[in-house]
Amino acid sequence: MKYILVTGGVISGIGKGVIASSIGTILKHCGLHVTSIKIDPYINIDAGTFSPFEHGEVFVLDDGGEVDLDLGNYERFLDVTLHRANNITTGKIYQQVIECERRGDYLGKTVQVVPHITDAIQEWVENVAKVPVTEDGKEPEVCIIELGGTIGDIEGMPFVEAFRQFQFRVSHESFCCVHVSLVPQPKSTGESKTKPTQASVKELRGSGLSPDLIVCRSEMPIIDEVKQKISNFCHVKPDRVICIHDCTSTYRVPLMLEEQGLIQFISERLQLNIATPTRPKKFMWKWRDLADRHDNVRKVVEIALVGKYTQLEDAYASVTKALHHSALFVNRRLILSYIEATSLEEATKIENPVKYHQAWQILCRSEGVIVPGGFGKRGMEGKIAAVTWCRTTRKPFLGVCLGLQAAVIEFTRNVMNWKDANTTEIDPDTPYPVVIDMPEHNPGQMGGTMRLGKRTTIFHGDSIIKKLYGNVGAIDERHRHRYEVNPEFVDKIEKAGLHFVGRDESETRMEIMELPTATHPYFVATQYHPEYISRPLKPSPPYLGLLLAAVGKLQPYLNNAMSSNTTSEDGENSDEDIVGLLRRNISNVSLSASSTPVTPCHFRSPTESHTDG
Repeated sequence: MKYILVTGGVISGIGKGVIASSIGTILKHCGLHVTSIKIDPYINIDAGTFSPFEHGEVFVLDDGGEVDLDLGNYERFLDVTLHRANNITTGKIYQQVIECERRGDYLGKTVQVVPHITDAIQEWVENVAKVPVTEDGKEPEVCIIELGGTIGDIEGMPFVEAFRQFQFRVSHESFCCVHVSLVPQPKSTGESKTKPTQASVKELRGSGLSPDLIVCRSEMPIIDEVKQKISNFCHVKPDRVICIHDCTSTYRVPLMLEEQGLIQFISERLQLNIATPTRPKKFMWKWRDLADRHDNVRKVVEIALVGKYTQLEDAYASVTKALHHSALFVNRRLILSYIEATSLEEATKIENPVKYHQAWQILCRSEGVIVPGGFGKRGMEGKIAAVTWCRTTRKPFLGVCLGLQAAVIEFTRNVMNWKDANTTEIDPDTPYPVVIDMPEHNPGQMGGTMRLGKRTTIFHGDSIIKKLYGNVGAIDERHRHRYEVNPEFVDKIEKAGLHFVGRDESETRMEIMELPTATHPYFVATQYHPEYISRPLKPSPPYLGLLLAAVGKLQPYLNNAMSSNTTSEDGENSDEDIVGLLRRNISNVSLSASSTPVTPCHFRSPTESHTDG
């Protein structure tokens, strides 16, 4: 096993996750099996109880693990399925050590940070690195470990000490350190400042770790003289200083790393024998094509996201990525407009009319609307107002998790005339509790008590969403919710015209709702979170449907009526070309119940056995 530790300096949020994911992407294209570990030095057991304003979105894995959003980057870049143990926190390590102490595993010895905590960290890394994360079940050959925070943080010291010891535990040829540091470029002078990087590397060396590769992050490209200066003062060879400046998309980062000799460095340093004088002609060509399409697409599509946590874009990281994946597939550049849900409410019209009208103006001009997940009362009426607008104006709409619940409440209030319909999360005494909490929910404990992880959804009847999934009988998608549609009202709601076209195996939980195409071109909502398993080259079907409907290509796509052989006069792929390609992409990966899935989600027949994550 080869280990690559990625550390950060100067500031947090510098892009360590993208660098780590990009290194893994390159190694995967070299034919290696790669896994990833994210270390978060906070004391929380997991990310499940974080406020989105505090730490961005909570990413959910197949096994129900609530983890840092960087694991979403790893899964999207590497197309792997990680596990909850791939996210290490200080809380998990201390919990494990304390449990061992309570059982008497340490035979009465004094339990200390060194060696007990540091040993537990090393053992955890070694064990997790061996767990397969790909469908072929092969053990990984390279493990990329991202250490959260910055070097010098007091909470990260036990992990730094653990890896100081770990480099000798696994031998010099099996461990290397990649340090990501900021190189500021003040606009007043335009000069690249290397002092912060020098101080960061000095701090890292003082902790017993020496960087084998320094990745310099900057706003603009760094000249060779600056690289040479960093090389001199940080004691690394000039060719081991790599510069990654701000670029058009994260898809460019693996290409920039590869162009600066990363493969040759990794091959020599870890003795992987993968470096060749020239790269194969089609090496990473799909990734390069993806980056080129992102940069060169001309037409745009505007989608409005009506949410509660719009002040921090990372709160909807996976939703944003899924929309971008689908936009590229329909040959459009995504313009994503964030609308604070409270801005659409009548109270805002009185308190701040300018903000109210600006929000509605954005909503009205958008070509499609998404209402993502969330918790709590704030902004709920604004989300319901957005749903009403989409339903009555036939605007393409996708609801996710809370978005489905808002759509059900809106329909029962305004179509069925149940004016007091609500969710018990907001109004426990409502006479029409169309959304209720689930039996698994434990009101006394917040962490890990939701319905989490991969669960089965079985399709009922014919529907747009079923066609988007390739007309399979069932799918597996990831969930994260405490509330569900009240099964007691389902029959009445369906008779009124809102169809629940996907349900769980027990037939009691409503997973997908949809208005018939005769009523609305695309009005779909899912209780699960399809964005979690969207991939750059395999977009999530519900999101793809929203973007197709927004550009007016949904029905041609579903009918397979367009030819893929036409090209526009300017040489760009035409809409018809893209629709044909999309249809073939989905058709080619639609699988029978007995085959291994490679589609955006795990397609299965309802007759297959299933075990919850």
